[in-house]
Amino acid sequence: MNKFWMTIIGIIAGIIALSNLGPMIGLAFSGLIIYIGVKYYLTAGSTGAKIWWGFVAAAGAISAVSNVPAIFGVLALAVLWYVYKNWNEEKFSAPVKNDPFTNFEKEWNKLTK
Repeated sequence: MNKFWMTIIGIIAGIIALSNLGPMIGLAFSGLIIYIGVKYYLTAGSTGAKIWWGFVAAAGAISAVSNVPAIFGVLALAVLWYVYKNWNEEKFSAPVKNDPFTNFEKEWNKLTK
């Protein structure tokens, strides 16, 4: 894929990631609430505490469901990462010609090192 198309795809993915930044932050916060609720639910000793932390985890889950557009933002970040990692990678290399002078220069450089 040439750099023009990678640039276009990167710009589009960046716009999508920035437009979904709010839902991604909300999803991360909801995941934190779920994690805290489940962690304290498992360590709670009384039934009242288990009900409370179960309620907290359920509220976090409902909040996470409302932030489903964040998945598009996460996918856009993955595309941006792919474009970044493959920016300088050349898929096609130039054919090697059997020019005796370039081969001589390569061999001479190997011998003089």
